Amino acid sequence: MKKILNLLAVFVFFLGSAQIDNVADGESITLRIHYGFLNAGTANLTTKKTTYKGTPHLYVKGTGETTGAVKAFFKVEDLYESFIDTATGLPSFYVRNVREGSYRQHLETAFNHDNNTLILTDKKTPANGSKVIKSVKGVQDMLSCFYYLRSKSPDELKVGTIINMNVWIDDEMFPFQLKVAGTENLKTKFGTINCLKIIPSVKSGRVFKEKEGVTMWVSNDANHIPMLLKAELAVGSLKASIDSYKNVKYPLKFSK
Repeated sequence: MKKILNLLAVFVFFLGSAQIDNVADGESITLRIHYGFLNAGTANLTTKKTTYKGTPHLYVKGTGETTGAVKAFFKVEDLYESFIDTATGLPSFYVRNVREGSYRQHLETAFNHDNNTLILTDKKTPANGSKVIKSVKGVQDMLSCFYYLRSKSPDELKVGTIINMNVWIDDEMFPFQLKVAGTENLKTKFGTINCLKIIPSVKSGRVFKEKEGVTMWVSNDANHIPMLLKAELAVGSLKASIDSYKNVKYPLKFSK
């Protein structure tokens, strides 16, 4: 159960360069997370236009927490932060500060895309200091990768499209592949909306049943708002569904 709940934030935020101009200042998206029949937690993504080292950036904050009965026996309070260069769509600074049961981690990563390096600092254990790590071109973090996907135009996310990216998670680089598998009319609490069905390729084994055990649905419009995410786990399944949204740049078109 602990491994499953540790996935809460990872699952929700999982999600070359591209200009970010389709995300509104003050946007907020909340997802309700379910494990089987249990209402396990919530995850929230908010945005704010700001500057980082004098350059326009999009500040994204992601929070994930367990709720209700699940919180009573396993408490999760996770915080993710990313400063994304709005001109390139690449992250400049990334924070992962998590509290999951007795587990604690607080890592900060500064990206240098000019020479493909990053500086990793362990804030939980200051004695470890900071270290310079060789990176790759166009690396994303766990939040920026989702906004990189959202920056794509409808023409760039046609059915059959495959997007490759490298994502920095914790203290390790992971290659991901996103495949636009099709379109689907999805029922939500707000009504039915046409969505793109996207399948990320992930590592199977310890957590996921299959290499392609995760599926997500995003609105088939210029917003690309996440509506539903499902993961088939080694034990049971995890689902996150849209619970609330505000300040999206383009109106969402729901039908009854």
